[in-house]
Amino acid sequence: MPLPVPPERVEIQLGERSYQILIGSDLLGDPRSFAAAPSAASALIVTNTTVAPLYAATLREALAGRYREVHVLELPDGEAHKDWQTLNRVFDALLARGADRKTVLFALGGGVVGDMTGFAAASYMRGVPFVQVPTTLLAQVDSSVGGKTAINHPLGKNMIGAFYQPKLVLCDLATLASLPPRELSAGLAEVIKYGPIYDLDFLAWIEAHIDALIAREPAALAHAVKRSCEIKAEVVGQDEREAGLRAILNFGHTFGHAIESGLGYGEWLHGEAVGCGMVLAAQLSARLGGIDAAFVERLTALVRRAGLPVVAPALGAERYLELMRVDKKSEAGEIRFVVLDKPGSAVVRGAPDAMVREVLAQCCAA
Repeated sequence: MPLPVPPERVEIQLGERSYQILIGSDLLGDPRSFAAAPSAASALIVTNTTVAPLYAATLREALAGRYREVHVLELPDGEAHKDWQTLNRVFDALLARGADRKTVLFALGGGVVGDMTGFAAASYMRGVPFVQVPTTLLAQVDSSVGGKTAINHPLGKNMIGAFYQPKLVLCDLATLASLPPRELSAGLAEVIKYGPIYDLDFLAWIEAHIDALIAREPAALAHAVKRSCEIKAEVVGQDEREAGLRAILNFGHTFGHAIESGLGYGEWLHGEAVGCGMVLAAQLSARLGGIDAAFVERLTALVRRAGLPVVAPALGAERYLELMRVDKKSEAGEIRFVVLDKPGSAVVRGAPDAMVREVLAQCCAA
C-alpha cells in the first residue's frame, strides 16, 4: 500500500554514504516512511522539551514495529544548551540503556537537536547510525542535510564537531504548521541564501512567493524545501568536507556567527543572524566589486520582507573582527568571507579590515 501522498525524494550522492531526503506531508506517523532507516534492536529518539509533546509519541509509535525498544530523551530547548553538558546527557542515556553499535539515534527537532544528535552518533562507540527528522524550516532546508554536526564553545559557534552523514532525512512539511512566526522567518533566511550564491531563478521564485511562504501555503513550502535540498545535495556531493565549494553555503554566516556569539547564544535565532549577515556580506561584496548597489538592495529588501533583521547589533567593530577571526574559514589569522563575485555565484576570500569596518559602520545600529 503506497503512502497517501508519495513523498518527493532528493538523493545525496556520496558513494557508500549516500542517502535519501524524503519531503512530504504527514510522513512522521507512517511506519513506511522509515523503510530506509537502519535495522537494530533499539532506537533512541533525541528531542527537546518543546518538540517532544508535539511529535515524540507519534514518531515512537511509527518506530515501534521496527525496533524492540524505542526510548525518548528530552533535552532543554535552545541554542544556549548546544554545549558539552547537554551532549553528555545523550551519552548518559545511551550508556545507561546499554546501547550498542547498531542502536539508531533519531534527531527529532530543529538544528540544535540535529547537530547534537549527529555529533553524539559520530562519537558514541566511534560511530552509530542516525536519522534526521527535522521539524523546523531551517533544519529541513539546511542543517539536517550534509552531515555537519557540532556543539558550540563560548569562544566560537560550531567549533567542536565532526562530518558524519545520516542514513535518512525525513522532512514532514506538516510539522511546520506548529512553528512560531519568528522561527519560520529564521528558516526563510537559509532558503533565501541559495538564490544569490547558486540559483538566480530560485531567488526570483522566492521573491514572487515570499508572502505565500510566510502564509505557509503547502505548495510553496514544498517547492522551497525541495529546491533548497537539491542545491545543497549538488554542493555537498561535490565537496563533502568543505574543502572548497561547500564553503559558499556559509554566505552570511561569518557575520551571523559573530552576532550570535557576541550577543550570547539564543538572543538572536541562528536564521535571524544569518539573514542580517547576508545583508552585511552583500555590502562587502559590492565594495569588492562583485555586485552592484541595486543587487544589494534587492537582497536586503527580500530579507526584510521575510521578517528578518537587516540592521546588525552594535557590538563594536573591533569586537566583530575579534569574533570573526574565530571562524572555521579563517586562515593564519585572516578572516575569510563568503562573498558574491557576481549575482548567482559566490567565492571565499579575504577583505581588508578597513573595508569590513566600513560595512559595519554602515550596517550596525547606532
